[in-house]
Amino acid sequence: MDAEIEIADLAPGSAAAASRLCEQALDLPEDAAEATVIVDAVWTRAAADRPVVAVGAYRGAELAGVLVGSMSGTDQRLGHVDLLAVAPEHRRRGTGRALLAAAERRLAGLGASEVLLAGNPPYYAWPGIDVRYTPAVCAALALGYRQDRTAWNMTADLSYDGSPALRSTEAAEHRLAAQGITVRRAEPADLPALVALARGTFGGTWDAELAGSVGRPGAGCHLAERDGEVVAFAAYGSSRPSWFGPMGTAPAAEGSGIGGVLLRRCLADQRAAGHDSAQIGWVGPVPFYSRSAGARIERVFFLYRKALEIQ
Repeated sequence: MDAEIEIADLAPGSAAAASRLCEQALDLPEDAAEATVIVDAVWTRAAADRPVVAVGAYRGAELAGVLVGSMSGTDQRLGHVDLLAVAPEHRRRGTGRALLAAAERRLAGLGASEVLLAGNPPYYAWPGIDVRYTPAVCAALALGYRQDRTAWNMTADLSYDGSPALRSTEAAEHRLAAQGITVRRAEPADLPALVALARGTFGGTWDAELAGSVGRPGAGCHLAERDGEVVAFAAYGSSRPSWFGPMGTAPAAEGSGIGGVLLRRCLADQRAAGHDSAQIGWVGPVPFYSRSAGARIERVFFLYRKALEIQ
């Protein structure tokens, strides 16, 4: 490591400096453009409900690199690295390696026996390492991490009026109404019912992601209800305003076409907010998104893990 670099915990007031560094260090424009909301999600907002470690690499008073990690909310044996960025002029000097080693020690101190280079929902920036960040992939392998999963996003094109992602939902909504299903924008008062559906049907962290979408600037949610009961939802913007998800339909309402309607209503919101495309994050049903919005697989992520040597 560069002898002039010092590793230290980031002060609570360092979020703005960390965001500025990420704007320069994140090589993909779509990531750099959302650097501030990424830092806010994985550091400030995440710290409200789980242990977070935030470490900086300093060259004098200059912030040369930043790492934010956190403990899993579902398995306290697992720590996650949520964000690692090194300023271009400080790369290939061991800065990233030193930041990661410091984070491993801090996560081990919180009880982690394994560290994942993978998103830690509900507050995450990426599912894992985008394969286009080749130096990060090489560093993970050099530091003893092994790849155990692959994830991908799909991209919905919102840049032109005739995009399949922006097809009108009016006719489908009339058809659903004839079946007693109403589709509308979710309001904060709907959150308890949305959370109940997410927890009872899907588990995981979707309840928290919905809480991060309903009523927040740059985010939103649409729902479907029948006889006053919420039967489906689709949300966007929980961690990043250009990202879509989660979306779920109760088993009793599957096959009715609700999902495509809710998806395109959300995408229309994102287009109206100025986004030329939307990322459908950590995708499962590829054919559904391809059919409903003309989405294509684009961003691919490698997820890594490493067992820690407990002292």
